[in-house]
Parts: sequence; structure tokens; C-alpha cells
Amino acid sequence: MIDRVTSIRAQAHVFAEDANTPLDEWQRALCDVERQPRWRFERAARNANGGRTAHIEGGRAERHAKGVGQRPSAEFLIVSNRVSSFDPTMPKTGGLAAALEPIVERSGALWLGSSGNLVDGPEHVADLERHGEGFVARVDLPETHYAGFYQGFANSMLWPAFHSLGEWMSPTTEADYQSYCQINVSMANVISQLEKRDAIWVHDYHFLPLGNELRRLNVEQPIGFFLHTPWPEPAIMERVPHANELMDMMLAYDLVGFQTSRDLDNFLACLREHLGLHSKSGAVISDRGLTRCLKFPIGIDHKLFAKYAIDALTEYKDNIVSTKQKLEGAKLAVGVDRLDYTKGIDNRIRAFDHLLTDKPRSISLLQIATPSRSNVPMYSKYQHDVDCAVDEVNRKHGGDDGWNPIHYQKDHLPQAQLAAFYRTADVAAITPLRDGMNLVAKEYVAAQDPDDPGVLVLSKFAGAAEDFSNEALLVDPASPKSISDAVLRASEMPAAERRERWTAMMNKLESYTIHDWAGDFIRELSISRQTIPADLFQHLGFGWLNEAQMPLGNTLRELYGAVKNVLDEYWVLPSTDGGAQSGDPAE
Repeated sequence: MIDRVTSIRAQAHVFAEDANTPLDEWQRALCDVERQPRWRFERAARNANGGRTAHIEGGRAERHAKGVGQRPSAEFLIVSNRVSSFDPTMPKTGGLAAALEPIVERSGALWLGSSGNLVDGPEHVADLERHGEGFVARVDLPETHYAGFYQGFANSMLWPAFHSLGEWMSPTTEADYQSYCQINVSMANVISQLEKRDAIWVHDYHFLPLGNELRRLNVEQPIGFFLHTPWPEPAIMERVPHANELMDMMLAYDLVGFQTSRDLDNFLACLREHLGLHSKSGAVISDRGLTRCLKFPIGIDHKLFAKYAIDALTEYKDNIVSTKQKLEGAKLAVGVDRLDYTKGIDNRIRAFDHLLTDKPRSISLLQIATPSRSNVPMYSKYQHDVDCAVDEVNRKHGGDDGWNPIHYQKDHLPQAQLAAFYRTADVAAITPLRDGMNLVAKEYVAAQDPDDPGVLVLSKFAGAAEDFSNEALLVDPASPKSISDAVLRASEMPAAERRERWTAMMNKLESYTIHDWAGDFIRELSISRQTIPADLFQHLGFGWLNEAQMPLGNTLRELYGAVKNVLDEYWVLPSTDGGAQSGDPAE
């Protein structure tokens, strides 16, 4: 554990006793502190009881309530491994791309990601492309390191580990890890050369060390990180090579966001068990300073998806009619996934085998499975296994008249066409083994006919289950029987119950959209280093973790003295009994 004096110098909390002191005098008194680039200033919120100091999350709900529906600041940079095509007729390459596209178009942010082109030499940035109010910049990355970064450490180790699927974790080499780090260095080099923006928002498991590399290059603006995948328990994380180093580097971020309470709790547990770092209301103090860890459950643009669904009734009328004719009176369930072993498609197919054995020709599954990472061996094997399972169920339960229980499409479909299938389906079978959120579940809800909605069957290990715990039919994704029982119940559910469940889910989608999610994150990031006028607070103190340890500053001279004490590397923290507690000078 770091000593308390280092903690004090790593993080400053600014509180003031004298509310009558002019603001410009407080600012002059604090100017020395503000010049220290490694110090982070956190805004503390007042409790309702007369302005007393609050926990770090205090006031977040109030700030969100004031900002719902507002755009986040345009002056921020988004970083992810890949960027969207921004073409509504083209399919999205994943939940991250689908989520960030409307944010960039509406906010005016710059989105930086890999172009997919690899170069024999240093990284290269293509010209900016404008999309709506925002911009996209694509980076050509070094071929030497990309395979080890992407196919190697990121997707053969981190991806299965973060989904708590230890049996899918493939041994990786030290070279793979070094390539993973080197691509993060390349992205940091690119970012440091771009025009400076107010804040940087990094996305997903590809870039755990990126904040650390940016700090090495003296990038000083607030940097936040959001993980779209789950975060595993400490026992799984222990099996990841260099896990402690990765978690320590993540603490270079000012703000780290997760999809669910479970993921947030797992991350804090990993810091506690593996690094010996404790948290208070999601705040962790390390020798890198303060890192705030919070939950931000990602939403969707429900209005856009509802519009897609209505327009699709005309645009994709022939597809809808053809699909219904193939059913021959059976109900329709839909599943939409990448062909990824985390999605549980194989167990879903087995579930329909169970269901059709008991209820022949009662329901069909339209399974849309987008091929993914086919050059990674474990993905190729999984795709083969799913193909064989589909063939077996169709052979076993299909009719001589050509009726098939599983309609299997390995296609990349645009979102508007997906919305047509969502609207048509009586049931959505969303059964991943683990998932950060799963936006398909929310898109299915948004696309429904309010008068005749379908039913959502959802894995209890998808992040969306935390939002829809009472409205969706939750299942164990590893149990085909659990899935088949829920699908049967959903297909026979009375209309009144379907409408009641759908209305409750739709209300939740409307209350926290994709724009609220982005605005909430950027607002929390923007206050990570913000100082507050003196009249908001009662006390002055630096780095103390509770009110009792904070010295009072009744005059400007006392304030100045406190500032100078903290800047003095040989100053020690007074103990509560009047003595002094020594500590090593700050590095």
C-alpha cells in the first residue's frame, strides 16, 4: 500500500471555510497547486444538510437529472479499435460501433480508430471525414505488431477472460503481450500529435494501457475509459499474464466506467485482492492519483430504432412476407449475434431441439449469425460446431414438405432490416454466456408494436438483465432446458402480460438513452479535476479521506500555508494525537 503522505500529494480535495473570501483570492492562493500537472482536482458535491461534504458520487444523480437529453461537449476525442461505417444501409460491426455512431454525429466529437490497413513502418493517420456534427480519423497501424495485439493477446486472452470463460483462454506469448502494449504506444503517439481536445474517452479491452502511455507523453487533459465487456472475478483475472501491471496502468485514467454493478464490484475486488488498493464509493487512490470507478449502463437511440421498425414494414415487406410463409403457422423467435463462443448460440440451438421434441412445429428460430474473427482458430471451430448443430436439428425436426425449424443466415444485415425481423418475431432469444450489455435486447424492445409486442428471453448473465430483471424472462444460458422452457412460456404468453412487460422495458429505454449515457460519462469525466468556489464548502484540506483529518483555514494566510505545506516534499502528516507521522518524500 502507498503511504498516506504519497496519497496526499497524489490527490487534492479542496474545501474552504471562509465563504466570504473573494474567488480571485482563492484562485491565486491555489495557483501553485494547479500548476502541478500530476495533481487531479475532484469536485465534491454537497449533501442536502447545509452544504456538508459528501461521498465522491454525491450529486451525480442531480447532475444527470439536469443534463438528461443534453449533448456532451463537442471538444472531446473518442478512441476505439474500430470505427463505424456511418452508412445506414451497411451492417454495424458490433455493439460498440452501433453505440458510438450517433454520439459522434450529434456531439461533434472526433472518433479515432483503426482503419484495418496495416503498414510496414510507423502508424499513419488518414484525412478526417465529417459525419454529422462530428469527425472520424482512421489510423493505419504497424503490421509488425497488429496480429499479436489483436488475434493474440486481446482476443485469445483478454476476451475470454473478461467473459469468465477460462476454458476458452488460449496460451499467449510474451511477444503477444509486448505487441499489445506496442499498439497502445502507437495510438498514444497519434493522439499526442492531434489538435488538443478538452478530454479523451477511450473504449474497450484493446486499450487498457492507453491512458498510461498518454501520461508518459505528458498528455494532461482528463482521460476516461469505458469497458464494453464484463469484468471478471479476481480468480479469473489472476490467470491473465501481466494482470497486475494492466490493472495498475488502468489507474492512469481519471474515470473508469463499467456496464453493470457486478462488473464494477469485480474490478474493485481485483484491485483490492491483487494490488492491495481499497476503494471508497468507487474512488481508488494510488500512486498515480485518484481514479473514480462508476457504472454507466449503455442505452440506445430508441426513437431511431422504432422508426426503423415502422419504415421496415414497407421497405422490407417482401422479406417479412417470405419469412411468415416459411413458418406455416408456427411462432417465430429471433436471435441476432456475432458468431462468437460467448454468445451461446450452440446452447440456443440445443434448446430448440428440446422444445421441438415436446412441441413439434410449434416455433421456428431465425438465427442471424455474423461471421467474426474467422482467422482465429477457436472461432473457426465454434462456427463449424454451430453449423453442424443447425444441420442436425433441421434434419431431426424438419418436414418432408421443406419446413425447417432453424432458419440460419450467416449474413451482415443493416440495422433497418434487423428491425423488420425484430418487429415480426414473437420472441427474442438473447442468451449469451456472458455479455457486457447486449444492445440487441434493447433494440428488440424498441422495435416492437406497442399493441402486440413480443417477449424478451434474456440470459441472466447479460448486462441488460440488470436493467430488465423483472420484465424479461431470465434464463441460465448454459442450460438448454432453461432456455426452451422460457421460449415456450414466451410464445404462449397472453397479450395483456406481454404489453405490461414491454411497457415497463420501454419506459426504461426512454429514461436513459445512448445520449444520456454519453453525456453522463463526459460530465463525470469533466469534473474529475475541477475546483469549486469557496462558498460551496466548509473546510480546506488536501488528500485527507475524512472530515476529521482536515485542518481548518480561517484566513487566506492559513490557506496559503496549507498549500505550501503540501507542496513541500519533506512535510509530514500531523497525527490525530498532535504528533507527526513521517512518510517518504513524493517521487
